[in-house]
Amino acid sequence: MKPLQISDADTMILALQDEIRRSAESRYDHRLHGVLLVAHGISCREAARVLGDAPRTVENWVHRFEKHGLAGLSEGERPGRPARLSPAQRATVEAALRQSPAEAGVEGGGVWDGQTLSRYLAQEFEVELRARQCQRLFRQWGFRLRKPRPLIAQADPQAQATHKKTPRPGKPSRRGFVGD
Repeated sequence: MKPLQISDADTMILALQDEIRRSAESRYDHRLHGVLLVAHGISCREAARVLGDAPRTVENWVHRFEKHGLAGLSEGERPGRPARLSPAQRATVEAALRQSPAEAGVEGGGVWDGQTLSRYLAQEFEVELRARQCQRLFRQWGFRLRKPRPLIAQADPQAQATHKKTPRPGKPSRRGFVGD
């Protein structure tokens, strides 16, 4: 019987390894396979080559398995970098984000964006974060950027109001329900 082959194997190996690294459950399964290969008598070096890992990594898995059993192969805590803002500071920032930047005491900010939040944090807490990190904070905290509608110079406000897409308060929508 002819052995099966995967087309574009090098690219597929990288894609499969990325998929394994993406999920905690698949990383656990990956470690199990490494220890299972060693239990079958394959060397750590050969198991690492097959799995696409460093030999020292497979050795660490085997040592953790020997010491702690299956629990030694489960995903450990990954603390990451400590937060730059304390919980009290975060609460203060979230309260400030519910106001306009001018009301929060930020100069030159019409709307809250990454740069405006960066200036506010530097001014209030002496915490230096760049605009991109501040944009991530907006997303993490459930805020989103709401830009004001642009005003066209020398346009008639009455004529603009008739063409607005958003309904005016108290005026019923012209759209009907499906089937009307």
